[in-house]
Amino acid sequence: MRKDLLSMADLSKDELCSLLELAAKLKSEQKAGTAAKPLEGRTLGMIFAKSSTRTRVSFDVGVHQLGGSAVVLNTGDIQLGRGETIEDTAKVLSRYLDGIMIRTFKHTDVEELARHASIPVINGLTDDEHPCQVLADFQTVIERKGRLDGLKLCYIGDGNNMANSLIYGGLTAGMSVSCACPDGYHPLPRVLEFAKGYPGRFELSGNILRAARDADVLVTDVWASMGQESEIERRRVAFAGYQINDSVLAVANPDAIVLHCLPAHRGEEISAEVFARFADVIYDEAENRLHAQKAVMVRLMNK
Repeated sequence: MRKDLLSMADLSKDELCSLLELAAKLKSEQKAGTAAKPLEGRTLGMIFAKSSTRTRVSFDVGVHQLGGSAVVLNTGDIQLGRGETIEDTAKVLSRYLDGIMIRTFKHTDVEELARHASIPVINGLTDDEHPCQVLADFQTVIERKGRLDGLKLCYIGDGNNMANSLIYGGLTAGMSVSCACPDGYHPLPRVLEFAKGYPGRFELSGNILRAARDADVLVTDVWASMGQESEIERRRVAFAGYQINDSVLAVANPDAIVLHCLPAHRGEEISAEVFARFADVIYDEAENRLHAQKAVMVRLMNK
C-alpha cells in the first residue's frame, strides 16, 4: 500500500481484498478476546473540521483496541484553524504522531497534508470521498454475500463523496456499479472518467428503477450533506423520488441488501419501512467502520 489512504482509487484490487481480509480477521479476534496490540506505543492524531459520531468513536476505540492512543484535534482548537499553514501543521505533527486521520471539507487540503507529512494520513471524510466508509460497506457485503466480485451495486441519490468512493472501489473490486442521480448532482468528472475504463460495468442514469434492476446491493445517503444546509429545500425538490423503497426493492434481486452510511433521514432518501427491514445490516455496516479502519491503521501505522 501507499503511505496514505486518501481515496479508494489509491487501492489496487489485491490491496483492497487484503485490507478486507485483515478487517475480518481483526473483527473475529476482537469478538473472541484474542486480539493482539500491534500499535502499542503509537499515537493517532484525529483532526476534525466536521462534526462526527461514527468516525470519531470508531477511530478512537479502534486505535486503543490495537494498543495505541488517540489525540483529538478540532480545527477550532489548533493553530490550523487560526491560519497556520497545512504544510507547517503536517511537518510539526509528523514529529509527534505516528499517523493522522482527518475529517474535513476540501479534498485538496487532505492531499496537501499528506504531501508534507512524513507519517501516514487517512482520509476520514472529505467533500469528494469517504474511503473508510466504503471499506466498511464492502466488509458488510462480504459478510452477507460472501464476495464482491460479480455483484451489482446500485447507488441512489446525490453524486457525493459516497457515490465517488463506491464507484472507485466497486469497479476496482470487480463489481458492476449503477448510479441514479438527478441532473446537476452527478459524481465528479474524474470519477466518471475512471469508470470509462470499465466498459459495460458502469451506468449513470436518472431512472431509479432502471439503475436498481437486478441489483444485489442498494446504497443511499442523505440528500444534503454537512456544509449544504442552505441547500436543503432546493435539494428536496431535486431529489424527490430518489428514495430506496419497496418499489425499488421490487426490481432488485430478491435477496438484495440495503446499506446506508448514516445518519438516515427516514422518509427522504430511504423509506421508514425499508430502513426497519434492513436495520440489522445497516448497524452491522456502522460497526464495521471500527474493524475496517483498524485494518487501515495496522497496514499504514505498523511499518
